[in-house]
Amino acid sequence: MFFTINHHTENTETLKINSHILTRVFLFLCIYLNEHHINNFMTETAQKPKRNASAAERKPEGFVAHNMTDYEETYSTFSIPVPEYYNFGFDVVDAWAKKDRNKLAMIWTNQEGKEKYYTFRNMMNLSNQIANMMFKQNIGKGDRVMILLPRVPEWWIFALASIKIGAVFCPSPVILTPHDLKYRVNQGKFKMIVTNTENVWKINEIAGDCPLLRVKFLTDGDNPGWINYQKELVHPARASTKLSSLIRGVRTKATDPMMIFFSSGTTADPKMVLHTHSYPLGHIVTGKFWYDLTETDLHFTVADMGWGKSSWGKFYGPWMQGACVFVYDYRGKFNATELLPLIEKYEITTFCAPPTIYRMLILADLETFDFSELRHCVSAGETLNPEVNRVWEEGTGKKIYEAYGQTETVTVIATFPCMEVRPGSIGKPSPGWKIELHDDEGKAVGPGVEGKIAIRTRDPSPVGLFTEYLDDPKATAKVFVGDWYYTGDKATMDEDGYFWFMGRDDDMIKSSGYRVSPAEVESALLTHPSVKESAVVGSPDPIRGVIIKAFVVLKDGWAGSDELIKELQSHVKQTTAPYKYPRAIEFMDELPKTISGKIRRVELRNLEIQRYKELHHDEMPDTKN
Repeated sequence: MFFTINHHTENTETLKINSHILTRVFLFLCIYLNEHHINNFMTETAQKPKRNASAAERKPEGFVAHNMTDYEETYSTFSIPVPEYYNFGFDVVDAWAKKDRNKLAMIWTNQEGKEKYYTFRNMMNLSNQIANMMFKQNIGKGDRVMILLPRVPEWWIFALASIKIGAVFCPSPVILTPHDLKYRVNQGKFKMIVTNTENVWKINEIAGDCPLLRVKFLTDGDNPGWINYQKELVHPARASTKLSSLIRGVRTKATDPMMIFFSSGTTADPKMVLHTHSYPLGHIVTGKFWYDLTETDLHFTVADMGWGKSSWGKFYGPWMQGACVFVYDYRGKFNATELLPLIEKYEITTFCAPPTIYRMLILADLETFDFSELRHCVSAGETLNPEVNRVWEEGTGKKIYEAYGQTETVTVIATFPCMEVRPGSIGKPSPGWKIELHDDEGKAVGPGVEGKIAIRTRDPSPVGLFTEYLDDPKATAKVFVGDWYYTGDKATMDEDGYFWFMGRDDDMIKSSGYRVSPAEVESALLTHPSVKESAVVGSPDPIRGVIIKAFVVLKDGWAGSDELIKELQSHVKQTTAPYKYPRAIEFMDELPKTISGKIRRVELRNLEIQRYKELHHDEMPDTKN
């Protein structure tokens, strides 16, 4: 409605009438706006999530409406229906994209401060483009694809494309050496690999010895024999964001194979852990109940790509709930305290890191950072020292909730947000998972008695449990016994049903978030000309919880020295993945052995524990091996 007043009129009565009309119209408009617009605006504002709420405005932790409010009720009633056909790419990521084309899926940044933002719509379109490219290269359902990438968005995009076309993908850590990769590529019969210019040399070095590997994508440059992904997007024409009709016609059943993890065993060669398309559904427990995520959360998990935990917290767990993932791409030298300004700047709401990271973070002055948006913190991978939890809570106002799981599983035991935190405990069984502790004869043990962690495989059948160790029926049969899956770990349970992790049932070492087989390190040491034999164990450490230590017997003519220690450490780094190198080496005349000649690593572990207790007045670090 438009009004004018003639300021040159000489008719004062007309002016008065016009003014009167204008005043009434103005009042009418005010009433209309107040009733129909201002109220709506206030309602929308109240419904919009407050990302900038101060600590004083935030409700106390005990009053937060968690996704799980009653553990016992949820445990007894919760189940995950698994449909016959299921595909995480289509049924989750594309579904979010179609529901809200502007919904944020990822915030990515690196150490130089560069930022990238991706919506679910971006992820849908980009993964469709790659799916078309893969189909063009005759990569389809059942073909195996290895992804050797650091924390870059292309990792997620290629993974989604693989899932959509029914290919079986395998995340691999970029710290692996050519020797490690050669074994994995051939053992897994991989037909395609994706990597970047930082790691292309590793594949070029072994490609001639990998006869099945024929399709190679490079994400950020050119190299002879490789497909340049960036060029493929635009040449000879822009890659279509619409899936080929032939790809759309391929459906994946929930029971079809989807992904492979390599998990180190007690022998030198790692095993292939096979998960089906139902695996992401199992992470509803991880994302909804343990992470406590909602659609408005920004979740930050600190984990290397290629390991199972990365899929927990950077992929399936958050996106099943529609939460946005925060990715920090750090390479080379890294200081854990780099994370604190990021939590503050990006207003992270939920945070997950291994105990090693938390131990480093509490060395900073936590009170100098604004953690008012941080509402929930979790940790897994090792036992968390109660003192670390106490200091973190004092500095941030948030407790750390622990959990337990494996590459072979999702979150199977956890301290959920509605539960009491018992420092040192990993919590109670996840909804949908029946857990018992068994003795060596397969019988359940009572409270306070150490036993093997056993997972019931039927009635109910847990969603998210791996199906087999691929091409290794002997290893599969060893862990699946009757109606139970034995994790290879030991624990105790208290009278209230809380579980307490005790350590590996075999000689596996958990150090700084990594699982390392002693046999792998020992094999690497034995390739050095000075080493006659060696034994590798986990040794207590005040910062890392556990470090890898090697006891070495030298060949005749060699003498132990600081220079030789450095040489052996360097040798291991070059022979196998660098994280497996022994941070401590001790030379011995002979190793403790059984009558049959087997090395008694238990004696060496006990020796290290005793030494640590004597040095630290009987106080043990927070990781038990």
